[in-house]
Amino acid sequence: MKRFIENYNGEKVDLIVIGGGVTGAAVAYDAATRGLSVALVEKNDFGGATSAATSKMIHGGLRYLATMEFRLVRESLKERKTMENIAPNFVYPMPVMVTTNKLKITNTKWIIKIGMILYDILSFDKGWTWDKSKRISLHKTISKEKVVELEPLVKKEGLTGASVYSDCVSIFPERLTLAFIKSAVRNGAQVANYAEVVDFIFDNKRRVTGVMVRDRLNGRKIAVRGNLTVNCGGPWADIILGIASKKPSGEQLRRSEGIHIITRKMVNDHIVGCMTAKGRHLFVIPWRNHSLIGTTDKEYIGKPDDYKVTAKSVSELLDEVNESFGDGTLSFKDILHTYGGLRPLVEDQTEDVYESSRKYEIYDNKTDGLDGLITVEGGKYTTSRNLADHVMKVISKKMNRKLYGCVTDKQFLAGCEIPDMQKFLDMIVDENRDFSSKTMEYLGRNYGTEYEKVLAIARSSKAFARVLNGDGEIMAEVVYAVRHELARTLNDILFRRTGIGTLGHPGESLLKEVARIAGKELRWGPSRIKEELEKARKAFIIPMPDREESSANVKSKKIQGSGKEKASRKK
Repeated sequence: MKRFIENYNGEKVDLIVIGGGVTGAAVAYDAATRGLSVALVEKNDFGGATSAATSKMIHGGLRYLATMEFRLVRESLKERKTMENIAPNFVYPMPVMVTTNKLKITNTKWIIKIGMILYDILSFDKGWTWDKSKRISLHKTISKEKVVELEPLVKKEGLTGASVYSDCVSIFPERLTLAFIKSAVRNGAQVANYAEVVDFIFDNKRRVTGVMVRDRLNGRKIAVRGNLTVNCGGPWADIILGIASKKPSGEQLRRSEGIHIITRKMVNDHIVGCMTAKGRHLFVIPWRNHSLIGTTDKEYIGKPDDYKVTAKSVSELLDEVNESFGDGTLSFKDILHTYGGLRPLVEDQTEDVYESSRKYEIYDNKTDGLDGLITVEGGKYTTSRNLADHVMKVISKKMNRKLYGCVTDKQFLAGCEIPDMQKFLDMIVDENRDFSSKTMEYLGRNYGTEYEKVLAIARSSKAFARVLNGDGEIMAEVVYAVRHELARTLNDILFRRTGIGTLGHPGESLLKEVARIAGKELRWGPSRIKEELEKARKAFIIPMPDREESSANVKSKKIQGSGKEKASRKK
């Protein structure tokens, strides 16, 4: 892939997409498959904000049944199946255990049972997957004794049993978003990360005819012209509208904060869902032999650019975990990594953002005096592909042009052309005996059919074949991220192209080596490498109460770093 703004010749496109999260990526992909010329710009990195701050689930939204949003649940379940089909290496079924008790009537065995039956009915087509191994079975009810046998850390107080059903997990949402970007490029779209929209271009009738983009890597400004512009800015959508209208948006977008923590392994094979005292569901999710715990739903007031995970938010999540799951002793020192993000909400009629809908809305901004601009707000990761289909209907009407039909539900994403995932994994393990089965499985799942390009780099140098962690990741992924996937910062590589940093600090020596190799590929000087390392170290800091910051946090990081470095050297 190439950043088109580096060699842009001023050619006018049919569609400009602002925002490189999963929504913008899906819109660009869908539009490109219908024969439109597309330019996508993202002010930071692709999939680096809301699309990265997920629970790594592709799910139907069981809790939306409680608010009678049957249409949203049905759409989500249908799209869950579609995601299994078009991205077989990224999306997998996993059993979910929802514990029941007598503490709240909404969490009793029979109420949950009714919800499970409805969920099964609404997902009637869950067996129609291209890869038959991804078929999802009906739910079942198990006893409290069986719950404890399967997942010993479930709180026993008031426990009456559990309902077990299956939803899907996305093993690497950032790379799944990137697969949508790559699919758009494969179909002719032009894309650029680190390309910030700083102004809009209008004709003499005050119609939007393009955007002024600042290349954040060199400071240069470029005018990108298009017939229509789609604002897929997520939590920044209202700010983008403010740039277009030359004034703050009339109605500020409502934003919800969601954070997650990563800890030692706390569950075995099930995603465990527990109801908190506040009536929310908390999930403990198996991920890379660790546990991913979340999420929160708390209204965020402030500028999205200023958002960061706070010690207060982490403390509140820990309190909820300890009152709902485990032995009640989980603390800051047990956290390996934490991340968070903002979700844009389209509903403002509920007091608690947890109750707010995850519906989406598509606005023609002509009514606001901004003809030529369409804004997309709300939605959830699972339904992003279908949302793009609906956006295309609005675009077709605005252009007064009949477009090709939607094909994004009928073809694999780029790099995901794998009809039978297990056969594919068995084949690449067998054919590449010079690498461990762990490495080959990791590459097969996260790079799909592109794994061969990573291996070619690894075979070119012993240093690039070096195994970096217990997942089997190799240094060649760093080089591949720069050469082929538009990684332009150290954090792009650590958090969005590879999993080197997503379980916490990988150890100082490994961090420096990754920076050295990335710097060589990107021609960074010593001062730039130092700057990138400082930004990475900052991203690994776990926000803690002041009284604990100087001791527990620092001590914990030293232990994590040294342990991971030792594990890496052993391999």
